[in-house]
Parts: sequence; C-alpha cells; structure tokens
Amino acid sequence: MSIADTFAKAKSENRAVLVGCMPAGFPTVDRSIEQMIAMHEAGCDVIEVELPYSDPVMDGPVIQKASDIALANGVRTRDTLKIIEAVASAGATVVLMTYWNPIEKYGVDAFARDLAAAGATGLITPDLIPDEAAEWIAASDRHGIDRTFLVAPSSTDERIAMTLANCRGFVYATALMGVTGARQVVSSQAPELVARIREADPAMPVGVGLGVGNGKQAAEVAAFADGVIVGSALIRCVLEAPGRTTGLANLRALSAELAEGVRNR
Repeated sequence: MSIADTFAKAKSENRAVLVGCMPAGFPTVDRSIEQMIAMHEAGCDVIEVELPYSDPVMDGPVIQKASDIALANGVRTRDTLKIIEAVASAGATVVLMTYWNPIEKYGVDAFARDLAAAGATGLITPDLIPDEAAEWIAASDRHGIDRTFLVAPSSTDERIAMTLANCRGFVYATALMGVTGARQVVSSQAPELVARIREADPAMPVGVGLGVGNGKQAAEVAAFADGVIVGSALIRCVLEAPGRTTGLANLRALSAELAEGVRNR
C-alpha cells in the first residue's frame, strides 16, 4: 500500500497514521527485520526504516547509538534494501529515511530504482531541501517513489509552500527545534506548525515527529496531525532490554500502546 493510500485509509477511519522508526541492521540485519515486522503486526501503519549513517546531524543520542551498533556490525546500503524487501513482503507500508550522502554515493537514479524494486513507497530526506533536490525529484518521478521533505517551526510561509509543492505522500513536520528523541511533553509549537501547513495545502497529509514516547502523547498529536512519527522510544525498547525476547516483547507492547493512542485520539 502506498503512503497516500495509507493516509487515506486512516482518514476514512477517522484516525491518524502511526509511523514507527527503526534503524536498518540494529542490532543485526535479521533482528531488525524481526523487530520491524513485530512493530507492523502490533499496529504501526508505516515502518520508517532508517539507513544507518556515521554523521546523523538530526538524530538524537538513542538513534545515533543504534545506528552506531548497526554500522559496527557491518550493515550497508545493500543490507538496508534487503531489510526493506523483507518488511514490505510481510505486508507493511515501508518508507526509508536517509541523509543525502549515501544516495549520492550510490547513484541517485540507481538508488531510486533499487528502492522501488525493494518495495519501499517513499523516502524521507532530512538534510535535503527542495531547492537542491532537482536530481532526486526527477529520479523519484521516474521510479514512482513518494518524497517527503521537512518543515520546522522556523520555516517561513514561503518555505512551507515551496516544500509542500515538492512533497508527495506526506510532509514531515518537526515539532520542535533540535535533534530527535522522546520528550516528557509534546511540543506546543506543533499544532501551530500543522495549522500553517494546512493553510498552505489542505490536502497534504502532515506527519509530526520528534518527541512522542507513549500512547498519551500519541493521542495528543493525533488530535491535530494526520500522522504520528515515533523513533527513539521504540528503539529504546530494544536498546535497553537485557535480551532479544524481552526487547521484542517491549517493542510489541509500546507499538500497541501507540497504535491505540492514534486510534483513540
């Protein structure tokens, strides 16, 4: 199912979409596949696979640590494509989140081609702005990959309008300034940013990320956004668990709690 279809289905059910993030290859390729499928089965509508990167400028300490573990274990772009293929084959809607450098190194058109072949429906590029994305926009059009750019509370109205014009699938609204990571409270800037986005383009689904860590917060965000994006809290379930079985159980439990939150906004 495409991103657009996933958001449309959730809207017909009068609820938000739950996007769960997990780095590829954390802690191993096989375990990351197992974890992402568990997240999907427990209620995550979209699995956001993160390509581990050595200089993740937007990611907080939890995602950085998980990515470091994956990189130390030898995960590479080809492994990430294998993971996407396995998770998509299990029935999940999959998007990839990656910084631009690995795409450029791989080859932009080849990356779009192989990403589509693996079963991903979209790509989130946190450090690529539409003004500098002509090559990616062309490649994503050729291979049918939805593209998600980011807007922030600091974005001007002009910047928001230009970003939305180049998004397809959904736009990623960062709910606060700074790196990713679960917070005690949801950012008060998020509802205002979502309202500005909807004023610019009422039809574009808005996913809100940065800070959600439990079902209550998920419900708060789902009350004003089309999608709730959760990463660090889910990763911590695995990172802080004494072993595989406990980590998987904790991951399923939190995924289910978050899924209930977006459904009971």
